[in-house]
Amino acid sequence: MRAKLFKFVKETTEWKERGTGDVRLLKHKDNGKTRLVMRRDKTLKVCANHYIVPEMKLSPNVGSDRSWVWNAAVDASEGEPEAVTLAIRFANSENANMFKDAFLKAQGENEALFKQATAEETAA
Repeated sequence: MRAKLFKFVKETTEWKERGTGDVRLLKHKDNGKTRLVMRRDKTLKVCANHYIVPEMKLSPNVGSDRSWVWNAAVDASEGEPEAVTLAIRFANSENANMFKDAFLKAQGENEALFKQATAEETAA
């Protein structure tokens, strides 16, 4: 689904465009966890790459029915993992709502998988 991604820069307190391209939610074949991956058009550089964890809070962007904001604790799109605040804007509200539904579904599935992995680690 095509979208435009923005990153909030704390130092300048402004949104910086990360890129325009297709955002995808990819499920890992072995562990079943879902991550959000987005690549820029033309260059195909990764502009978002992180798991959708239960702690993330997807909230509507102020003044728009076609964009969402969330905090990613560990985004590895620029090499080193870092905590970032991201916003994504779609061409219309239908696509934005489809993204929200898919995001929340993946978040629920991942929550069960993360709890299961934590339980297995503490039992070992």
